[in-house]
Amino acid sequence: MSKTITLALTGASGMPYAMRLLESLLSAGHTVYLVYSQAAQFVAAQEMGLNLPAKTSEAHRMLVERYRCRPEQLLVFAREDWNAPIASGTGAADAMVVCPCTMGALAAIATGLSDNLIERAADVMLKEGRKLILVPRETPFSAIHLENMLKLSRMGAVMLVPNPGFYHMPKSVEDIVDFIVAKILDQLGVEHQLVEKWGSIALPNL
Repeated sequence: MSKTITLALTGASGMPYAMRLLESLLSAGHTVYLVYSQAAQFVAAQEMGLNLPAKTSEAHRMLVERYRCRPEQLLVFAREDWNAPIASGTGAADAMVVCPCTMGALAAIATGLSDNLIERAADVMLKEGRKLILVPRETPFSAIHLENMLKLSRMGAVMLVPNPGFYHMPKSVEDIVDFIVAKILDQLGVEHQLVEKWGSIALPNL
């Protein structure tokens, strides 16, 4: 069954997770509402050499071509686009992922600031009782970070810190990225073949 997922990118390190998640959702036939901050543009350029255009029409054209999806599968919104459907409960997506999620964005969501579309869309998820997944990329966590995460967790948000496992014997950075993206897809209820499930992995003889 096709889902509609809001994917928000903020300026934390970890852009490969976000772009692999976007690719996986689109290739599986799901619809993605994409919104990203200016800081996320800088991080995408630094970590992946990827130029995310400021104009939403240019971003849409580039990403549709990059991931070879149907144009209607991907909608790109500006961070200040208050007319976007995700700004209201009547147009809310089935779920939302903030990946990567800065501590600033996490704090704003925890306190309900709703100063931009990313924060407002997350606020909508919480008030509508829909799944909100935050992928906070920071270490070490301060007491403020931990308190904000606990507050959001108690509200029903999922704190999915990108801590990779190694029992699947990763052989590349891409394998590690896929491990985290698989965890996000599992939370979204999206089928994937990125990594083998625990129990199906052949363990070495001891």
